[in-house]
Formats: sequence, structure tokens, C-alpha cells
Amino acid sequence: MTDRQLSIILAVVYEYIKTGEPAGSRTITKKYIRGLSPATIRNEMADLEEMGYFYQPHASSGRLPTARAYRVYVDSVTTRARNHSREVDDIKKELIGRRSGIEDLLNNVTHLLARLTSCVAVAAVSSLDDTEIRNIDLLLMGGNNILALIVLKGGLVHHSQFTLPYEVDPQALEELVRRINTIAAGHSWSEVREVLYQYVSVGLEEAEASCKAALREVDNFLTQQNYRFFSSGARQILTLPHFQALSRLQAVLSLLEQEKPLARMVEKCKQSSNLKISLGDENETEGMQDNAMILIPARAHQQKAVLGLIGPLRMDYEKSINVLEAVVEALDED
Repeated sequence: MTDRQLSIILAVVYEYIKTGEPAGSRTITKKYIRGLSPATIRNEMADLEEMGYFYQPHASSGRLPTARAYRVYVDSVTTRARNHSREVDDIKKELIGRRSGIEDLLNNVTHLLARLTSCVAVAAVSSLDDTEIRNIDLLLMGGNNILALIVLKGGLVHHSQFTLPYEVDPQALEELVRRINTIAAGHSWSEVREVLYQYVSVGLEEAEASCKAALREVDNFLTQQNYRFFSSGARQILTLPHFQALSRLQAVLSLLEQEKPLARMVEKCKQSSNLKISLGDENETEGMQDNAMILIPARAHQQKAVLGLIGPLRMDYEKSINVLEAVVEALDED
């Protein structure tokens, strides 16, 4: 690709993002690339169409960008130096005094992101075994059924119900809970797991099998890739022309409801520790090939999190990336 072709791709994508209209050669020469004739631009655009960067909705219309062209544009945006100092200050003012625990914080963050970008905003708290435990309680619900209530740092509460293969004495269960909290409170599960298996059954020989089974259930729940999700903006995307096609809207709503595909994306972003942008066919989830998704790692109340935006391919990437990065900086300084 020549520098001229690169400039044309960037111009066509930018023009379409801003206006929603196909870009013709005259528009490109008047607004973006001066010194070249419309005929020259038109020939270059025809070549780029053959290369898969543009398409024409009608024979006589201008060109529209494909996902391949958006990728070129997004890569250009992400390599530019950015300064978010003013945005960070404004975002910190928005968030100060409006939350107590991590749930309130991430709820406010997703509402703020959705309002500033007109996209669906998502946030996910990282896997549970990396998070500091405040308290674990095991409640006998009748028979061999147990309800586990797990309170994490920041006030986040998770629960899981399971059935033990053995009967458990209520007093033995209370003693098990006391021993778990003696070791686990103030630490992450990953730090204390091995010690707990050795410690909790000492002196509980009569109930050892049931106590170990209960501990295994808690362990399984905390060590699986488990995320707490928050989202906002699903209603407001109904006003966007892109989502007038029901299939596109259903794909986004399904992604938010099922959570497993979203969890896989979040896990990849967390592992890479970098901004991750998926465009068109780069999205593995069924139905998301007409959409774009931006994810970025963050820290909220000292806990690992991921923030994201879901929107049309015709997303204002420059603004969206700036807003996301500014929010991450504001949270990091909190």
C-alpha cells in the first residue's frame, strides 16, 4: 500500500464516521487531500476497492469502508500519542462522591461511558480467586444443600448453591466456616487455598469428608473464570441507524445475556494487558461480525477489571478510545 492509498483510506473512514455518507473522490480532494485531481483519487479508490478496503452501495455512489479499512484506521489511531489530562479531571469529578463499593463504582463507570460514547458500555471484575476475601459463610438450606455467601473486598457479594454427597452436622459446618475465615479473611483465595485444605479438617475427623466436600465446592466456584458484569447503554443504541437491523441488535443483547462469550473476550484482554479492538470478522461471537468491540484492562478499588464498548463498525474510534483511556487513568489515580 502506498502512502497516498493510506491517506485515502483514512480519509474515507473518517468521512463516513463523521457524516454517515459514502465518500466520493470530489469530497476527498476538497476536504482531505488537496493537490490531486478527483480523477486520480477515483482511480486509487477503484484499486482499493479491488483490494478489499472499500465497496460501493450503488454504481454511481461514493465508497464505503469495509472492516479491513476500519482496521487500518484504528491501527493509525492507536499509534498516535494521546493526552487525557483534561478528560481525566472531568471524569474524576463525575465519579467522586457517587459510589461506595466497587459495584456502585462500575455501575457509574458504565453509565458514564455509555453517555459519552453512545455505545453499549461494559465492565467486568476479574476472576474471584485473585480478589481479597472479606468473609465466607456456608448456610445449611435443608438436607445436604448448602448456600455459600462470599463477600469480597469492595463489598462485592457472590453466592453459589450446591449439594454435598455427605450429611453435614450444623455445628461442624459452623466450625468449618470459622476456620476458613480465620485463614482466608484479608487474603485472596489463591494465596490460602493449599493451607486451607490442610487446616480445616484438623480436629473435625467425624465430619472430615463433608467438610472437605464443602471446601472443594467453594474452591471450584472461586477458581473458575468467574466475572461479575455490569453494562449500560443497551436502550440508547436503539436510536442508531446501524441497530435498526434487528439481527445486529439481537447479537449485542445476546452477548450481554449469555456472558460466556463476553467472558472469553475479557479474559484475552486481561491476559494481554493492552487495549484490544475487535472489528467485524475478528469477532468470534456469532452475529457480531457487523459490530466493533473495544476492551481495556483497568483497576477499580485495587481490583483487576476490564472496561469495554460495543458499537457499530462506524464507531467514533478516536473519541471512544480517548474516553476509555481517560476513565482508566481516572480510576488508577483514585
